Amino acid sequence: MATKVVMVDDIDGYDGEDVAKRDFEVAGAKFTIDLGDANHKRLQEALDTLTPFLEKAAVVKAAGRSRKSAADTSPKLRGYTNTDVREWAKEQGIEVSVRGKIADEVYEQFIAAHPDANPEDANTEEAKAAAEDAKPEEAKAEEAKPEEAQPDEGKAEG
Repeated sequence: MATKVVMVDDIDGYDGEDVAKRDFEVAGAKFTIDLGDANHKRLQEALDTLTPFLEKAAVVKAAGRSRKSAADTSPKLRGYTNTDVREWAKEQGIEVSVRGKIADEVYEQFIAAHPDANPEDANTEEAKAAAEDAKPEEAKAEEAKPEEAQPDEGKAEG
């Protein structure tokens, strides 16, 4: 049993013996299409017409991921992590995703419950006192230790 392959012109459906797979390139991209001689000639004429425009044109790159604006880069919290916010929200019955962006409203509620987390109050005395009160006792004791004098090892006498 023999199999006969019939090539059909992709433009007009013509199925003559002259239909063949035709490769062409436009602006660095390669294409293939099945065309008869008549449509292949039309394609070549169109490409010839297009060539001077392509030579003068600039390539436009597709837009990448958007960058956050400077307003978005300011810290949301001071002294706490997003994990802290998620755990607190879960304890409060507030729905928050396991990953990704945390809603601004959740941050606001967290800061209301934890005033020392407000990054805008970082330089106020009240915020510093609140942050100090929130520290574990071990951290306070560690900060209060005087630094021990270390001998100068490795110094050459001269």
